[in-house]
Amino acid sequence: MRNQSTDNDLTPSHSLASEAKPDQLSEEGLGSNAISTCLQDNLWRIEEFFASCEDLKLFAWSYGPKLEQTAFSAYFDTLIKSNDKNYMRDTLQNLVAHKLGPAMTVTVEDVIGFFESDGVSSPSAELLNNIDQAVKSILDGKVVIFFNEWHKALSYHALDVEQRQATEPITEPSVQGPHVSFIENLERNIGVIRSLLKSPKLKFEFFTAGEQSQRVIAYGYLDGTVMPETLIDFKQRIAKIDKEEILESSYLEEWIGDSPYSPFPQVRYTERPDNVISALLDGKIIAMVNGSPSTLICPGNFLEFFVTSEDYYYRTIFSSLIRLIRVTAFIIALMLPSSYIALSNFHSELIPTVLLLAILNTREGIPFPALVEALIMEFFFELLREAGIRLPRPIGSAVSIVGALVIGQAAIQSQIASPVMVIVVALTGIASFALPQYNMAIAIRILRFPLMILAATFGGLGIMIGLLLIYLHLATLRSLGQPYLAPVTPMNINRLRDTLIVLPRRMLLHSLRNRHLYKKTSEGKKVK
Repeated sequence: MRNQSTDNDLTPSHSLASEAKPDQLSEEGLGSNAISTCLQDNLWRIEEFFASCEDLKLFAWSYGPKLEQTAFSAYFDTLIKSNDKNYMRDTLQNLVAHKLGPAMTVTVEDVIGFFESDGVSSPSAELLNNIDQAVKSILDGKVVIFFNEWHKALSYHALDVEQRQATEPITEPSVQGPHVSFIENLERNIGVIRSLLKSPKLKFEFFTAGEQSQRVIAYGYLDGTVMPETLIDFKQRIAKIDKEEILESSYLEEWIGDSPYSPFPQVRYTERPDNVISALLDGKIIAMVNGSPSTLICPGNFLEFFVTSEDYYYRTIFSSLIRLIRVTAFIIALMLPSSYIALSNFHSELIPTVLLLAILNTREGIPFPALVEALIMEFFFELLREAGIRLPRPIGSAVSIVGALVIGQAAIQSQIASPVMVIVVALTGIASFALPQYNMAIAIRILRFPLMILAATFGGLGIMIGLLLIYLHLATLRSLGQPYLAPVTPMNINRLRDTLIVLPRRMLLHSLRNRHLYKKTSEGKKVK
């Protein structure tokens, strides 16, 4: 027997049948979501769904010993592997010849019986019952095959889209520890997590959001470690995402967070698998979106934004020192400009005489008050920061450094700003760069300006009022139902051991065991 098949590239002028397209579909295919037994009806419906999509390929072919049966394949040429486009056609022809022999003919019943009973030798192959499933399969990068006189279609996975290889994290560089990062492929990211955390208690659940984007969203947790009420609250909030177009993991933050108008972030982001593993072991919930390398970690507490997984790769003394430096950087980035304005305008007696005379000498000829001077320099610095981020990487850093030097020197020589103010603004910017989480640095950039205005209006009293309002906001803020300032308020001694300082591994392990024992005991009391 000759093992051959005929191929036809289907276009609006070339169809499976020679007759012209009727004004309406057959009675079975008209107004029905089911797949029609008429191959021509299915062809026209697929063409109607994907009108003007020039990368859609409709491929007609025949199979059987005498090429007596017809079928057509539908797929996007831009999504499919080149060697898989004719895979099912050739496989089916070989299977028919092997099963029925060269002297027999192939009937529709033979095809139906083969696929419904024996299956096919293709990964992720499935039978489809309606047109909507076929359309979704085509959009997912699958090849869909329609057979004549059969009300089902066959699809198999053949997606081949160029992807970025796993490299070192860009936003979270590491000196010591793993140097691998997540990529834009959701399945590979989950595979990396499962390869590092080999526990049957690690659960992942999936759902699809968006009518147009159809993005797959996954969230995971460690069963028995995450708090049940937190998990229930998370599922209730994430279930509200139905028709929302989710393009990146940060889109989920507004649905998960309790206070969308708060400047403080209530979730964390990471591109590092070791951060995700640490969060899962700590009872957190992670959320990932297909097409985004960032993983969302919730709930996020205030002190956790000063912690990195790299803290546990060094000795205790050094890691504790680094954390204290980050806290100091937070205070400097938040309060240094406002403190300088309050001291120079209202509390000059608190400045040593020699230093005060030096400050007054540098402010000779400055036409602006300290507040306006600070606002101008802060605006220039923020402008340079954004320019350095948006410009191409080879010239972005050079523009930021050269721009800061040129503008600072020009501002001093033209007497727009004093040298002390330039130093204050520069130290403030450097301190904000020391924070490991970028979204927390954004919160400081927002709160810095109200504190400067309060300091220029009321002096030190204004700074105290501003700090008191910030603390009251933090004390009432919650992240996924959990207190934002935990474990400080409410106080938890076991959790407090791993906040501002890093204890030795043995003490941390003992604290972790006590926490799980306390959790089990409290749950047992609740059951009673």
